Amino acid sequence: MKARNSSSEKREEKPFFLFISPWLLGFLIFTLYPMAYSIILVFTNMDMTGSGEFIGLDNIIRAFTQDPLFYRSLLNTLYFVVVSVPASLLLSFLIALLLNQKIKGVGFFRTSFYIPYITSGVAVTLLWGWIFNAQFGLVNYFLSLFGITGPNWLSDAKWAMPAIIIMGVWTIGNSIIITLAGLQDIPEALYESAEMDGASSLVKITRITLPLITPTLYFNLVMGIIGGFQIFMQPYILTEGGPSYSTYTYMIHIYNSGFKYNEMGYASTLAWLLFIVIMIITLIVNRTSRYWVYYDN
Repeated sequence: MKARNSSSEKREEKPFFLFISPWLLGFLIFTLYPMAYSIILVFTNMDMTGSGEFIGLDNIIRAFTQDPLFYRSLLNTLYFVVVSVPASLLLSFLIALLLNQKIKGVGFFRTSFYIPYITSGVAVTLLWGWIFNAQFGLVNYFLSLFGITGPNWLSDAKWAMPAIIIMGVWTIGNSIIITLAGLQDIPEALYESAEMDGASSLVKITRITLPLITPTLYFNLVMGIIGGFQIFMQPYILTEGGPSYSTYTYMIHIYNSGFKYNEMGYASTLAWLLFIVIMIITLIVNRTSRYWVYYDN
């Protein structure tokens, strides 16, 4: 019997590896090999032509002691993450609560909130650049209706990053859909029992909805942190890191180091340092999740 099962398993292995081979080859060539090669580049001063030499830990020492933009870009990125991620979680939860209601036309609103997420990022960024225009943008026009003079959003060091954050929060359609799926997974019997005991809507949200939705919020939190640290396209297209480096994010620093200043070794060092930062923060969130994430099983 064992010999028969063994021969059957061997026959099944061949088509399995055959079907998985395209993905496996793509992973080895386009993911694993670049990652391994970038680790080698960390210890070299190689440029885009492939010429360079081994320099040991000089790139790491340079990042921490000789590169002021390293700390500036990291702080700007932390600012973006600390503000945008909680705002995205809160708005995703509130909007998902509204979209979870059984009302006519709710499907239209679900689609409307999801469309910005799948729309071309460059097109959306350019659109928001027009919206935040100081002279004829919609935001300042709306503020002028109330007698408020709007700031020069993308040209003011104090308002440029808040504008980028608003733009990022607007594309939370994916988080909304994920949160909505988590809300619909909560058994209706729990709400019915709470209503029989006279629980108000606020009590049902705080005592039933929030505890049972915490695994979904935890997932959105982790994905939001990872995505937030990789913010690049919006500030690069609209401000290129300005004004006065106020929107100069870490990914822009990596891009400039590698493709503008032709320092691929140093850019690889910055990339791996970012990986370590994201890993540490993710591990902290994972360890602390035991105190606030509730699993029904």
